[in-house]
Amino acid sequence: MKAVRLMQLGKPLEEAEVAVPDISASEVLVHVAACGICHSDAHYRAGISLINSLPVTPGHEVAGRVEAVGEQVTHVSPGDRVCIHYLVSCGACDFCLRGNEQFCAKVQMIGKHRDGGYAEFIVLPGRNVLALPDEISFEQGAIMMCSTVTALHGLNKARLRSGESVAIFGFGGLGFSALQLARAFDCGQIYVVEINPAKLATAATFGAVPIDANAGDPVRQILNATRGNGVDVAIELVGSCGTMQQAVRCLAVQGRTAMVALSKESMSLLPYPDLINKEAELIGVSDHLASDLPVLINMARSGKLCFPQGMLRSVGLNATQINAALDAVEKSTDHIRTVIVPAVKKWRRGH
Repeated sequence: MKAVRLMQLGKPLEEAEVAVPDISASEVLVHVAACGICHSDAHYRAGISLINSLPVTPGHEVAGRVEAVGEQVTHVSPGDRVCIHYLVSCGACDFCLRGNEQFCAKVQMIGKHRDGGYAEFIVLPGRNVLALPDEISFEQGAIMMCSTVTALHGLNKARLRSGESVAIFGFGGLGFSALQLARAFDCGQIYVVEINPAKLATAATFGAVPIDANAGDPVRQILNATRGNGVDVAIELVGSCGTMQQAVRCLAVQGRTAMVALSKESMSLLPYPDLINKEAELIGVSDHLASDLPVLINMARSGKLCFPQGMLRSVGLNATQINAALDAVEKSTDHIRTVIVPAVKKWRRGH
């Protein structure tokens, strides 16, 4: 099969012909129909988030159709539409049994620790494969598996309540998802902090107050807009020193900041004014949980989540196109997300 692989850190991805993976009794082979290009993939390519074993096929936002199943798999069948939970864990340790599989000592992230969806086929344990309703496109189903569900986990960790105000730092796939999710939770005013004029215009179209970081200090702009109070919840999706500090300093009394973005940068805070005096909270958000996905799928199925035409762009399973899309992600492109859509091939018989 064809795959686009990371061969060396700091170098462009390369096309390769690799064997279609075999499956065990408990595994599922999925024919990839869509795979989102995430900012994390650009971090992996650049070496910001280190990968210990190369080469590897990136891609952790995956949806497709079941090609084949092992004899122990009963919840899906060949031809079924599915989406994929990207954390492969042991399923038996204390963390897994408590539903916190992202902390499993044996956890593997597809596209980083094991081959992912920048390929025609991918193999996963059956428990990582979920049914994708007909109402949800493969493209939306793919990006929901990271950008949308991670935004959901971040807002849940921040304990967003009805009527509370929210500041979203960064308006890519996660930011757009966070905006829709916050609306679905019946939040109060939403502020979107960005430097890209097109993304700010899109945020305004969807009911948020755009905060142009190029026009002045975003913290001051948010405080002015909230009569000096600040926001109840901030979610940081950029990972720069400046935005991480701003996401804390814009908080209201007893506000909560959810830190989501990967970063190599450090930040400094003044403990008393930034945290102690406001009883503010700084919360780390690591990936998401398998238990978040059914809730998210139901929200998308009911129309509470969508990616309108023009928000997504597609490329083929082509190294040149994918590298260009990763370059664009690093430069804050105007559109929200790029999705790889491999050419459809004739199906082999499932077993």
